[in-house]
Amino acid sequence: MNLAEPLANRIPSLAITGATGHLGGSVARALSDLGQGQTLVVRDASRAPQLAGAQARQAAYRDGAASRAALEGAQTLFMVSASESVDRVDEHRAFIDAAAAAGVSHIVYTSFFGAHPEAVFTLARDHFATEQHIRESGLDFTFLRNNFYMDFFALLAGDDGVIRGPAGGGRVSAVSRADLADAALAVLRDPGAHRGATYELTGREALTLDEVARIITQKTGRPVSFHDETLPEAYESRASYGAPSWQVDAWVSTYTAMAAGEQSRITGDVLSLTGHQPETLGEFLDRM
Repeated sequence: MNLAEPLANRIPSLAITGATGHLGGSVARALSDLGQGQTLVVRDASRAPQLAGAQARQAAYRDGAASRAALEGAQTLFMVSASESVDRVDEHRAFIDAAAAAGVSHIVYTSFFGAHPEAVFTLARDHFATEQHIRESGLDFTFLRNNFYMDFFALLAGDDGVIRGPAGGGRVSAVSRADLADAALAVLRDPGAHRGATYELTGREALTLDEVARIITQKTGRPVSFHDETLPEAYESRASYGAPSWQVDAWVSTYTAMAAGEQSRITGDVLSLTGHQPETLGEFLDRM
């Protein structure tokens, strides 16, 4: 590369997806603040954030030709998982294939804690299938297996202040998107040091939904409680949304995965990557 060439004309070796969303946007902004050049691969270039050292290229995951063109020149790809859909795995596979064809050598993928083909949480199976396709592609990889977002749990209560779901007394080590962005940033600053690694990113506490409700009440002053639904109640209470069956299964299995104990383990991976402890739900709510 000609070092005298203007930065704006150089092709960054790092490509970022999801920059119009919460997690990808936080990572992209942090990289820009560090002076890191990057290509922002977005579905709508007009919505891409305006960041120093960043260029936007438009492509959807399912569009192999556009994705390949958008990723030309990139060596490392931060791949934020696509929005939930019935064919999300197919979208992921098409994008991974395009990345390989474009010459990408390393994918850092935002997977899910407990990704497994028989996971109770149905969408965790999608993430496992995506991981497998990345492995089979022959590309280097780093998997960031994020537990449920703490940000999501803070918004679970309905208008009546009740959190409803068949979680029983199951616990969840939810983690904030801010901590996940910090962990991703640590990996992207030196991708080679994390080649072949799988990180399981959790908060530092595992709470029942009764405890989540109690903490929200204490911190916000809004009375919140938890109602442990039966499975029939869970499906009936969500039927009014008119969502497809795969989506309802995903919603319900969010809670049954907790009840099964699949989301309760606590790891030290956020601390080891970032140098700081992940925040608790109380600390998160204090920050909001």
